[in-house]
Amino acid sequence: MKTFNEFLNRKIIMSNKKVFLGGTCNGSQWRETLIPMLSVKFFNPVVENWTPECQDEEIKQRQECDFCLYTITPKMTGVYSIAEVVDDSNKRPEKTVFVEIDQDGDEQFTPVQIKSMKMVKRMIEENGGKVCDSLTDAAEYLNNA
Repeated sequence: MKTFNEFLNRKIIMSNKKVFLGGTCNGSQWRETLIPMLSVKFFNPVVENWTPECQDEEIKQRQECDFCLYTITPKMTGVYSIAEVVDDSNKRPEKTVFVEIDQDGDEQFTPVQIKSMKMVKRMIEENGGKVCDSLTDAAEYLNNA
């Protein structure tokens, strides 16, 4: 069993780690669900008015953060986040974390999309990235990594 001082030291070390919160936007609330569970710093790329400077900062944070979490939900309308997570799982597998959420509000993935997401997860794992089954699992992994 860890002593209280070991616990405090672990919290201090963990508080210096940072995670990039990539993935589905479009009104999805997954970030708001996850953030209270985190004991690590985070960068949330979602802003009201997307500018070229925001894009530059996102790229910088993706490179500098200790972890890049990509959460994909049925509210995803573009495919760039899928490209990002596969790219990161190739280039930086030790810092790539992926979560798929099959239902987001009233929206859910179709059977064909679920089949495709299964293959994306397999690709990420084969590249060395971490696939989590839920936001809770992702938070636990990030907080203890």
